[in-house]
Amino acid sequence: MKIFKRYTKNLPTLTTALFMAMAVWILAVTNTDPVERRNYNRPVPIEFIGQKANLVITSDIPEQVTVNLSAPLSVWDSALNAANAVRAVVDLAGQEVGTHEVPVRLQVNAKPVKIESYSPDMITIRLEELVNVDFDINLFQPTNPAVGFDAGSPILSTRTAIVSGPTSLVEQIAEVRAVLDISQERENVDRNVPLVALDNNGLRVNGVTINPDNINVKQEITQRGGYRNVSVKVVTTGQIASGYRLTNITSNPLVVTVFSTDPDLVNILPGFIETLPLDLTAAEEDLEVSLPLNLPTGVIAVGESTIRVNVSISPIQGSVTLAGIPIDIIGQSPNFVIEASPDRVDIIFSGPLPALDNLKISDIRVLINLTDKTPGVYQVEPQVNINIPDILVESILPATIEVEISPEPTPSP
Repeated sequence: MKIFKRYTKNLPTLTTALFMAMAVWILAVTNTDPVERRNYNRPVPIEFIGQKANLVITSDIPEQVTVNLSAPLSVWDSALNAANAVRAVVDLAGQEVGTHEVPVRLQVNAKPVKIESYSPDMITIRLEELVNVDFDINLFQPTNPAVGFDAGSPILSTRTAIVSGPTSLVEQIAEVRAVLDISQERENVDRNVPLVALDNNGLRVNGVTINPDNINVKQEITQRGGYRNVSVKVVTTGQIASGYRLTNITSNPLVVTVFSTDPDLVNILPGFIETLPLDLTAAEEDLEVSLPLNLPTGVIAVGESTIRVNVSISPIQGSVTLAGIPIDIIGQSPNFVIEASPDRVDIIFSGPLPALDNLKISDIRVLINLTDKTPGVYQVEPQVNINIPDILVESILPATIEVEISPEPTPSP
């Protein structure tokens, strides 16, 4: 009994000591690892669990939540930096078709952490039944083949498609359409065409999937009697200027359609139609001209009867050597005597033949610059200046010139 009274008597002192020790410990921990309140800077996407397989979310919902936490600095630098340290979960278990207010549950996989706030903590979700509906495919052809051609009946790889999506969207669909453009086609069509879901106004319905999402369409394109496709042959006369070469001749279009009320007239054509002659006499540059077709009597061209012709002409490249070109010395001091050996060079030039044919020694200047040179013997590379464009210096012979610089001799008294 006396022992119990003694402990009871000292209990306030012990309690005070304990609280003081805890306070000192908390103060020490706080000073070395302070608690900080921050916005969590990693994205926290909203996860949905428990959703029935035959339901789909059709309302606009936030993709992620913003979170404000309090935690010691060491936790911010370690555990809260890990992936999935913070998760936002919405449980849709037991939810049926309709609009629902559901809570967002925050899960923090780090300790010690205090959740100060997060937003949103509630979201509105509309659930709809996911349905699959068969639709007939409507093939729409807004264009026709080239003039003189007929299109046969199209053959589709399948005539129906399954549309999957929320009930409200599938109910908007009036047709599943494939668009086949055969404008100016002259050959059989074998093409994969995408499918689109359209409403009664012809507007695309998004948010649904179509299976298959495209179909293959085959369509035969045949030429009518009296029509024929023939290539274009450009006829030229004359010779281009000397020193130039003909590099290319192109026509647009390359193929034309011709027609005759007498099918035999187009059937006996050789497979091409010539243009009226294009005179290239003395031509030195590219040409772009329009030429009429030289059509036989009784045959007409379907569409334009003139052809756009482009002719490419380039100068022939060659080379020439000019010998004995004198050297000009610049930058020399008047108090020095200069001797260059040799004092002339040979140069090999390349470029267009017409330019080379007109090249003269007077068009060329070979320079040796002796600026800041003191008496002595030097090997100097000459520089070539030429005032004719497109001509290149291929080689200088010799490549270096020996130059001796000596003081001017003092006159005898």
